[in-house]
Amino acid sequence: MAELSLSETYACIPTTERGRGILISGSPKTDSILYTNNRSVIILDLNNPLNVSVYGEHSYPATVARYSPNGEWIASGDVSGTVRIWGAYNDHVLKKEFKVLTGRIDDLQWSPDGMRIVASGDAKGKSLVRAFMWDSGTNVGEFDGHSKRVLSCAFKPTRPFRIVTCGEDFLVNFYEGPPFKFKLSHRHHSNFVNCVRYSPDGTKFISVSSDKKGFIYEAKTGEKIGELSSEDGHKGSIYAVSWSPDSKQVLTVSADKSAKVWEISEDGNGKLRKTLTCPGSGGIDDMLVGCLWQNNHLVTVSLGGSISIFSASDLDKSPIQISGHMKNITALAAVDSKFILSSSYDGLIVKWIRGIGYSGKLARKENSQIKCFAAVEEEILTSGYDNKVWRVSLNGDQCGDGESIDVGSQPKDLSLALKSPELALITTESGVTMLRGTKVVSSINFDFAATVSAIAPDGSEAIIGGQDGKLHIYSITGDTLTEDTILEKHRGAISVIRYSPDLSMFASGDLNREAFVWDRASREVKLKNMLYHTARINCLAWSPNSSMVATGSLDTCVIVYEVDKPATSRMAIKGAHLGGVYGLVFTDDYNVVSSGEDACVRVWKLTPQ
Repeated sequence: MAELSLSETYACIPTTERGRGILISGSPKTDSILYTNNRSVIILDLNNPLNVSVYGEHSYPATVARYSPNGEWIASGDVSGTVRIWGAYNDHVLKKEFKVLTGRIDDLQWSPDGMRIVASGDAKGKSLVRAFMWDSGTNVGEFDGHSKRVLSCAFKPTRPFRIVTCGEDFLVNFYEGPPFKFKLSHRHHSNFVNCVRYSPDGTKFISVSSDKKGFIYEAKTGEKIGELSSEDGHKGSIYAVSWSPDSKQVLTVSADKSAKVWEISEDGNGKLRKTLTCPGSGGIDDMLVGCLWQNNHLVTVSLGGSISIFSASDLDKSPIQISGHMKNITALAAVDSKFILSSSYDGLIVKWIRGIGYSGKLARKENSQIKCFAAVEEEILTSGYDNKVWRVSLNGDQCGDGESIDVGSQPKDLSLALKSPELALITTESGVTMLRGTKVVSSINFDFAATVSAIAPDGSEAIIGGQDGKLHIYSITGDTLTEDTILEKHRGAISVIRYSPDLSMFASGDLNREAFVWDRASREVKLKNMLYHTARINCLAWSPNSSMVATGSLDTCVIVYEVDKPATSRMAIKGAHLGGVYGLVFTDDYNVVSSGEDACVRVWKLTPQ
């Protein structure tokens, strides 16, 4: 019996929101950074982006996460106002969970001794900021003075402790403690104040705002001492700011699509040192919404979620780019054993290389949404939420001109004959259409509701799965389809059908969590009792040598069966993807790739025992 182990993870990218900054943070000990996507908190190693760890225990979308000063614990907040404190290593054991605010948490910080946490955000009542003991949740202070959502908070890293907060009421508030109480408030900004940060040496703090300005204050008294120079300043809202480890420089990012490095003098004024431009097409997706100065790395995050990593010691060096998906990855295709293509419904197609990870996005001329996706080496076939099917030629990383074919109603499923890929089968609610190239060669209507279809790799046969759980087999001669037989075994609507690469078998899965492997010649069930999922089966894949079949389900599991052995000797991966597995493909006989709701792609290695 073989064993399955995780060999690579291609991480999702941070969830972003138009007109808001996102606050990412780093580890005090290593080059790891933390960001959130939906309900997951991602720990990504900047030196090796394939070294990823995901924490998925939040019940609501997570918003912000921070390492404790000793690097052992991580505190993360979500939109329900809950803060969870959990171990940074191994199994991410939960230490504490507190309900801190009544609305979403926008920022949280640890005190330098690791004993207290301050969190700020939105609330339905009065308390927009709370500071509490990390082990007991006891309040340490009263935070008055804000009337609207508090976007950011910071803890002074040296004694005497201070807390500073800023928010949508244009205020920067300063508190002394512990126990913390209101000391003074600044109204220098004329728009939302998006981010406030203390310098690591504890002498100053800076606030940046949507009014394109940044102000620097004295740390102990909270008096304003200087500002970022307005010549060569940002031309759009400044969303985030981060100090260099030596407290002499700051990095800011803005909606004007640029990042700037400033030198902060002793008297507290900021002079521009360099403007960094991140590669991109110049669309709104290139607006920068998050930044972090992590040791020798300058990290920026764009609205499209792309992460650029600059080197602090050599700012002229072009940055490393990491990107990926932000939304549920619904389809995967392995073009050859090295390349993997993944698509998500927002119309993004990403190319991955085994062992390297992200290798670029495929830019289609027509960037429509994607519901169904199929790919071979030279072209991709997609359909969205209208009546069109697109055939786009593929040349390396470039997509050629796409041609669209109108099939009359919204496609439910599409399938390419892998050995003669100009032949494609498109299933709609009421019937099926066969394409040769971009020409419709035949279409027939059914008297049953079709859900999915598969065309044999040699183009000689097609199987249509129905809402009624029956498999309708059609033989294809020339351009005509004729009904052959109907197979009845499934007890739920068919959700996926796949032919084996050697053409001798096919496998089908249904919404009632069951799968079957059929012998193609005799039309009998070859492998039965594949009933180990606890929810509907979303996807299915064959290994290239046709000896194994893998199923992925809404229950977050991937199960691999060997065709020649009984279903009881299966291999299962539990919790492969938070929220369900939606894409599955073998790149070779020993590696299976999965994707899912958590927008990550994972490669699992089979080691024969």
